Amino acid sequence: MENIDEVIRNAYRERRRGDKPEEVEAIREYIRSAEVIVVPTTSKEKVKAINSVLKEFGIAEAKQLNIKTDFSDLTRMPAIFKALAALDVCKCDLVIARGRLGIPGSGAMLVVIDSKGRILTAALSPPHVIHNKNVEKAVKDEMTHALRRLGF
Repeated sequence: MENIDEVIRNAYRERRRGDKPEEVEAIREYIRSAEVIVVPTTSKEKVKAINSVLKEFGIAEAKQLNIKTDFSDLTRMPAIFKALAALDVCKCDLVIARGRLGIPGSGAMLVVIDSKGRILTAALSPPHVIHNKNVEKAVKDEMTHALRRLGF
């Protein structure tokens, strides 16, 4: 099987007609083989929720990267900004970041990126005032959805 970098190089060379099974499998394999997984957050609750889902899917446990991420809410894409900020401060295989989708009121995004900052999967939630879930339940649902959309 090709590794994820080979799959990406090959995709650039062809006329795209949709995702291929081997591309999705390469992403699943990358996630399964990740040894250092970090969650940039000061919230132990988010890390606990993410790890409960990772364990269920047989994926290595994530470690909390205890960095202040409040400043990311001032950016256009807070969740993605958090994920990329984690790559700036630590060496890891995978980053799982959860935060605001965009402007206040836009809901939340959980994003999974690789060590080069490429998005592997993500999940969205509506604003809290609409879904009325506590943070732990919302994060668990998002993490589960992000993995299931890859066929885990």
